Amino acid sequence: MKAAVIHRYGSNDVVSVVDIDLPTMGATDVLVRVHAASVNPVDIRTRDGKLKTLVKYRFPLVLGNDLSGVVVDVGSRVTRFKQGDAIYARLDTNRIGTFAEFAVVRDGAAALKPSNLTFEEAASLPLVALTAWQALVEIGKLGAAQRVLIHAGSGGVGSIAIQLARHLGATVFTTVGARNVELVTRLGADVAIDYRSERFEEVAKDCDVVLDSAGGDTLVRCFECVKPGGVVVSINSSTPSPAFARSWGLNPLIVFAIRVLSRKALAAARKHNARYEYFFVRADGEQLREIAALVESGAITPLVDKVFRLDEIRDALAYSESGRATGKVVIKVV
Repeated sequence: MKAAVIHRYGSNDVVSVVDIDLPTMGATDVLVRVHAASVNPVDIRTRDGKLKTLVKYRFPLVLGNDLSGVVVDVGSRVTRFKQGDAIYARLDTNRIGTFAEFAVVRDGAAALKPSNLTFEEAASLPLVALTAWQALVEIGKLGAAQRVLIHAGSGGVGSIAIQLARHLGATVFTTVGARNVELVTRLGADVAIDYRSERFEEVAKDCDVVLDSAGGDTLVRCFECVKPGGVVVSINSSTPSPAFARSWGLNPLIVFAIRVLSRKALAAARKHNARYEYFFVRADGEQLREIAALVESGAITPLVDKVFRLDEIRDALAYSESGRATGKVVIKVV
């Protein structure tokens, strides 16, 4: 099969499309003929080697974290799916590999594809929709009559998070460039903040939840927006929390280094009597089933910016990395 692989960490020049063997399937796995996969920031960080402290990958490594496709074979213990099922999934962190003609997916990580979406639209959803769900529903406990600030509202995670927060009944603030104000308003944002001309902490006040994707100084400023007892949830890998590092069993020296790096965020959390949570999205087929129901009801609509072929993988990664995309970048395999 053809797959986009790397043999070492580096920039786009280490990525190549080559012929490799089919992946090995276990008893609780399904083999999927990949129709489409999406590009996420985590793919670029994986290519660059920025996640090697967290995840020990072996080379050659097939890139790609989520997909949509059709089941062509099932393991002996699989009961949820059968051959011919159209599914979508975010693969387990230690078993990535969706930029390929075939991929193996743990059955508990997948769900039936939303029936009203194309394969390209469905492939754009798993990682970003699970990120939004786990940040806002699981960690943030966001509900009706609450307030949420979502950064980068026109991005992959942000565009889905806005729609999910609107569905939950929250008042939604979001940061966005001027050209995308109309877009995020249409998605359900109540207040669109032009991050180039306004300081978001002067507009979004008394929020129950803040979803940060920038890290650094932006993360620290987020605590100016959250009310006492609220939570700032970060998905930016540059500022993980010590609690996250310990939960992943990292070396105590690394945990200490992370505590030093995150000291400003931790101090801001204490000052504002708020929580700081960092998380790395996990695969969850049950949550994808709930998300599929929201998609089919019209509550959530995917936002696809551009579609590339598998042999254009370098162009797709470069376009995603440029920051010009509105919504998701998708790889069409079939």
